[in-house]
Amino acid sequence: MGSLRFDGVRFLAYPRDHAPCHIHGFYGETEAIVALLNGEPMAVRLDVRGDAVRPANTKQADVRHIVNVAAAHVQELLKLWGEAHG
Repeated sequence: MGSLRFDGVRFLAYPRDHAPCHIHGFYGETEAIVALLNGEPMAVRLDVRGDAVRPANTKQADVRHIVNVAAAHVQELLKLWGEAHG
């Protein structure tokens, strides 16, 4: 499992995790699954799964922080995903 930390957010890429390309961002008690969309106008977005944010009652500011940090570091996170999945 690979991980990186930026601006208080820990990002993990699990080696046996499924496609499409995504990372798990942890900030405080919040976990958000962020899709990494290389080459598209929006570089990152929350995963479309119903459980993309945990816990369900998390602060929206925490989710925005995770997504904004991921967007600022999308190239590093794409590299992390690539290293975790060979």
